Amino acid sequence: MTIAADSTTSLVQSVDWLAIAPPVVVATVALAILVADLFLPEERKPLLGWATIAGLVASLALLVPLRDGNHATFCLTTATGADQACSYTADHFALIIQVLVLGGALLTALLSFGDTRRLPAGEFWFLLLSSAAGAALLPAARDLATLVVALEVASLPAFALVGIKRDDRRSSEAALKFFLSSVVATAVMLLGVSFVYATTGTLHLTELATRLDDVAGPLATLAMTGVALTLVGFAFKTAAAPFHFWVPDTYVGAPLPVAAYLSVVGKAVGFSGLILVTVIGFPSYADVWGPALAVVAALTMTIGNVAALRQTATRARSAVRLLAWSSVAQAGYLLVPIASAAYTGDEQIGSTVAYALMYGVVNLGAFAVAALVARTKPDNRLSDYRGLYATRPLAALAMGFFLLCLAGLPPGIIGLFAKVTVFSSAVDAGLGWLAVVMAVNVVIALYYYLQWTAALFRGPGEPEEAAALAGAAGPARTLSVPMAAPVSLTAAIALTAAVGIVLSGAPQLVLRFAGVTLF
Repeated sequence: MTIAADSTTSLVQSVDWLAIAPPVVVATVALAILVADLFLPEERKPLLGWATIAGLVASLALLVPLRDGNHATFCLTTATGADQACSYTADHFALIIQVLVLGGALLTALLSFGDTRRLPAGEFWFLLLSSAAGAALLPAARDLATLVVALEVASLPAFALVGIKRDDRRSSEAALKFFLSSVVATAVMLLGVSFVYATTGTLHLTELATRLDDVAGPLATLAMTGVALTLVGFAFKTAAAPFHFWVPDTYVGAPLPVAAYLSVVGKAVGFSGLILVTVIGFPSYADVWGPALAVVAALTMTIGNVAALRQTATRARSAVRLLAWSSVAQAGYLLVPIASAAYTGDEQIGSTVAYALMYGVVNLGAFAVAALVARTKPDNRLSDYRGLYATRPLAALAMGFFLLCLAGLPPGIIGLFAKVTVFSSAVDAGLGWLAVVMAVNVVIALYYYLQWTAALFRGPGEPEEAAALAGAAGPARTLSVPMAAPVSLTAAIALTAAVGIVLSGAPQLVLRFAGVTLF
């Protein structure tokens, strides 16, 4: 039944179910798993994992009919055509980020198969899918209210995932730090959104862009404050300095697949939200957020790389901690094209999306190899990777490839291609100083990436190294025959390596696929 407000305007509108199908399917499967967990006996719990993978594959398949990028729903009924403001738009940008988010969640599920036998399986899969549903919703959101809701739907289950190892004090501490810092950032962001709404009277991003141009007098200061506070919340999700402090402890305390999920999907959520609010919602204040993001990008990549240099080989979980600081540094590179967009327009955004796609593939691959090593050496020290080629040659080759991609060195051509693209965006925007800072940081990062890569192919550790290990963690443990890797973990490593190799052979495919504009 349609209820009419007058002879021309309807208060009821149709919903484009195809447009919203990917996040809806993920959320539906999450609820089904939560209910099924109550009735399945313990020996049949693995079926929940397979249902999770099936749901994520189905949601990825539903992106194919949306490839034309011309779907929108939940629109204002007072406007028509190009001027219509919608709350959900499945355009090309949203499609690409949803591929990254859902693909990252799928790989996380593959990594998690071996770990859920020690975790509450039903809760784990439910929380993972719930977070993925929010993450898939966010890039299609086109008003601040939907953005905030999607951000919290993606974040709240992530807190529980970090602390899901209930008997591990380190996991609980990491979850508490993650939760408290995120809540503060969300409160600041909501205050900023309220300021923006007070000055413009709208939450739709396209209308904000128009109305912020007309704000004057005392309201201009309020609007500028609202813009700044809104960006703080998204800066936290991207682990941008000085909001990066939660990353190392959270990654180290969380189960390894959850750390991988946060490093890729969590970042995709933060960066897509940051892109939407800056480029679509707040272009009028580009002279404010542009220089600010440029400075934040320089600080983030520098802090991340310098901290990564300080990781010692014999420290427990040093491999995960190094990947955590590396992800902070990578966040700095990802911020560069967004800052450049303030000076040259949204054509630079494709560089951030292309870099995010590259980073997502190779970083998940690196975490997959780390998960493999952790099966025999749970302390996951950097020294545990020494001589990996002698026991697991294919895993060592894959890890070396992933690290070289992150460093931007051949044969990791896709990493080099992505870094050059980001570097070019800074030069084109006239941010020469930022390009110099990035170049210096790329050189700094070479040290720890190459050091880790070289360790993979060295011989067994020297006697003094073994003594240091014994002093740090008791007698050294050696395994002459490595444990067989689960099929799902092997598949995750093989899939990420194959995609990385293909993209290194044809790197232009990434930029062509990610060449998006938001207007």
